[in-house]
Amino acid sequence: MDGSMKASLDASAPPPQYFRGNESSLVSALKTLLFFTILMVTLPIGLYFASKAYIFEGSMKMSSSDSYFYAAIVAVLAVHVVLALFVYVAWNEGAPKGKGKHD
Repeated sequence: MDGSMKASLDASAPPPQYFRGNESSLVSALKTLLFFTILMVTLPIGLYFASKAYIFEGSMKMSSSDSYFYAAIVAVLAVHVVLALFVYVAWNEGAPKGKGKHD
């Protein structure tokens, strides 16, 4: 009877602290991934159409075929910027918060 009572008490105990730390870092990583996924989809497409319509055809009065080309370059540059930001954030995500001097 003592063994079964102890097992039921252990089952109701909260998970160890190290488990909670891993859970919060997992949630943080998933939020970061979701943010950059949405940014990767929306930013290049939005910049493509906005730059084509307003900058290249609107302001610069380019032909439709030229504006397609230059708007695609803007979209590709936006993809590279988002990827670089993602790598930077992912690289620094696990780094310690305090940047103290080492002797």
